[in-house]
Amino acid sequence: MISDFAAGMLHRWRASLQTRVAVTTFLLSGLVVLLLGLLLSQQIRNGVLDAKQRSSVSQLDFGLQRATDQLSAIESADSASVSRTANVIISELRDRSSSSDSYDVLLLATDPNGESETTSAQFDPSAVPASLRQAVTRSNREAWAYTSLRSGHQPALVVGGTVASSTAGYQLYYLFPLTQERQTLYLVERTMLLSGLLIVLLLVAIAAVVTRQVVRPVRHAAATAERLAAGRLRDRMSVRGEDDLASLASSFNRMAETVEKQISQLRELSRVQRRFVADVSHELRTPITTIRMAADVLHESRAAMTPELARSAELLQNELDRFEALLADLLEISRHDAGAVVLEAEPTDLRSLVRRAVEVAEPLAARRSCELVVDLPADPVVVEVDARRIDRVLRNLVVNAVEHGDGHPVEVCLRGGDGGVCVTVRDRGRGLRPGETSLVFGRFWRADPARARTSGGTGLGLSIALEDARLHGGWLQAWGEVGAGSVFRLTLPWRAGVDIGEPPLPLDPAERVDVPDPRPLSGWETTGV
Repeated sequence: MISDFAAGMLHRWRASLQTRVAVTTFLLSGLVVLLLGLLLSQQIRNGVLDAKQRSSVSQLDFGLQRATDQLSAIESADSASVSRTANVIISELRDRSSSSDSYDVLLLATDPNGESETTSAQFDPSAVPASLRQAVTRSNREAWAYTSLRSGHQPALVVGGTVASSTAGYQLYYLFPLTQERQTLYLVERTMLLSGLLIVLLLVAIAAVVTRQVVRPVRHAAATAERLAAGRLRDRMSVRGEDDLASLASSFNRMAETVEKQISQLRELSRVQRRFVADVSHELRTPITTIRMAADVLHESRAAMTPELARSAELLQNELDRFEALLADLLEISRHDAGAVVLEAEPTDLRSLVRRAVEVAEPLAARRSCELVVDLPADPVVVEVDARRIDRVLRNLVVNAVEHGDGHPVEVCLRGGDGGVCVTVRDRGRGLRPGETSLVFGRFWRADPARARTSGGTGLGLSIALEDARLHGGWLQAWGEVGAGSVFRLTLPWRAGVDIGEPPLPLDPAERVDVPDPRPLSGWETTGV
């Protein structure tokens, strides 16, 4: 439950700019308000306590002067007179206390022969810290200290000083409870807390409103861009006002109009091109058929010709084969472009298609001194495919691997798994440079334009193979490194319309660690495949 909530909040944080701005404003403003609140609270606290300290010292000065006058006026310095005078001093000073400035008074005798202490009934003599008594005794000046009353729950301020009298030695202490100051500080802190929270919330609300004014046009632009990407090229943003966002909307609309025109032109050009290729390919079949008939007659009669004419007849036959293959590929590409390809899928053992592709490439492999190595499972791999198209894909991959393998072994592997069925074809030739794995499926693209074709390829084989794989709902992917060769992986679903999961064979051969050692072509019968 908590993880789902955290995931939802994380998604909202990533997906909403307004949320990020509001949360960031809340955190930063909260931190600033907290720091300012602590600083102000400390300043107010120090100010209140300093004011209380100054007023307490003033009260102490008055009390010391009054006590000095009273004790100096005693005619008989006996202990009874001194004690009575001390009580009068305590009573007189205590009566000056009010509800707004309440305090208690303690008159402490420093003469060993005098009374130990004289105080009002509410004064607890233990509330005077021993350190304060020692400071007053040593410095013979006023001093103050903070203490606590009632088991440490109520703070108080104690100020004291020495009574300047020759009649008797006394120290006068005032005890000021800080209850009112503490209530004042609590009130200030609560007010600052509520005010700070209100300010933070107002800042967050302001940030959310301001951000919404900026984000709303951006969201509208994003939604319009999504609709344009989906093909609704006539959608436009609404332009309101004359500010920067209005300029953005106007620029976006001009861009959309330009894109619409360009796409329309490209569509028309592509349609004309496809129509031209289809028409030319179709129209060329009739003259090519006539030329083929004449070339066959010349090729069959080459034995009676001079060597030069016989060689010309052979070259004519070979070039006609290439030309017919190119026409066939152009017609096939035209059908894919026009969406006129029909998939004739039926259950097929994919092992038989792999065998057939390898057998077709065997003569070329023999001429190139290339060994064909296959790895097929013992059990049938029955897949719902169009056998003619998949056979063409596999033949194209194996022949290309032999052509570019530079005489090194070509490995063909078939595996089936929960994610689908994979066929990988690996050669150990020159490989592919970075970026060529996507270009290799382009029409008429060649890795080495100066390389001579030995099998009469048209340059459209991999493009047609990619379209055939997509027609089945599958993938055709390439991997390659310079000097390490290349790998082509065909991945197909078990049945048409079923999604493909994790392929059972890796595209990078370095990741293939659980596949058995491949077996040569002659080992099929012995393995029962």
